[in-house]
Amino acid sequence: MYYFLSILALTDLGMSMSTLPTMLTVLWLDIREIQASACYAQLFFIHTFTFLESSVLLAMAFDRFIAICRPLHYSTILTNSVIGKIGMACLLRSMGVVLPTPLLLRQYHYCHINALSHAFCLHQDVLRLSCSDARINSVYGLCVVIATLGVDSVFILISYVLILNAVLSIASREERLKALNTCVSHVCVVLIFFVPVIGVSMVHRFGKHLSPIVHILMADIYLLLPPVLNPVVYSVRTKQIRLGILRKF
Repeated sequence: MYYFLSILALTDLGMSMSTLPTMLTVLWLDIREIQASACYAQLFFIHTFTFLESSVLLAMAFDRFIAICRPLHYSTILTNSVIGKIGMACLLRSMGVVLPTPLLLRQYHYCHINALSHAFCLHQDVLRLSCSDARINSVYGLCVVIATLGVDSVFILISYVLILNAVLSIASREERLKALNTCVSHVCVVLIFFVPVIGVSMVHRFGKHLSPIVHILMADIYLLLPPVLNPVVYSVRTKQIRLGILRKF
């Protein structure tokens, strides 16, 4: 589990590093322009880290499933080599599905008014500025979201259904609570990530009548909330850190 936590922390760091530079240049230096190539690169990294976080959360759900449903086989199934391969597969999958997006965007012609809604580049935001027929890119983006975030969320849900079924079969009430307690942090992190992501996907695709402020707020929440709250969730769940915080207050 600690290896997956390390990968999750690096993913959150990467997501922050891909958005904060342009946000800070807007807020501190009042620089409101970005080159097209830089925009495509930022778009690639933002969406890559988004899908990578989803993949890592799925891997962590698998880790919890093995730990609770197959505890005697945990060390033989999730070896260091297997965890490394899972991490590499998550990265390659995320990069592979996102790579065609900026390549397709480069082929389009853009209108004279190229004003983005956010302080960073997002796929739907850039696509909105195109004067060309962008249906292929839009459909591809929707398919990628369904095939990654949608599939990952379904498998995470299935894993917890199996975990809950295994926990309910445990005779001891204390053991049931102990088993469920090991999943609380992961469930919180899953909700922190997937709820804003699903919300921003719906708003961007079906909420064109909504105020621009709603679009900006939803995008900021989904990109900035997980990196901020994930360390807090796992820190509070760590006994030594929790006791240290309680002593301060």
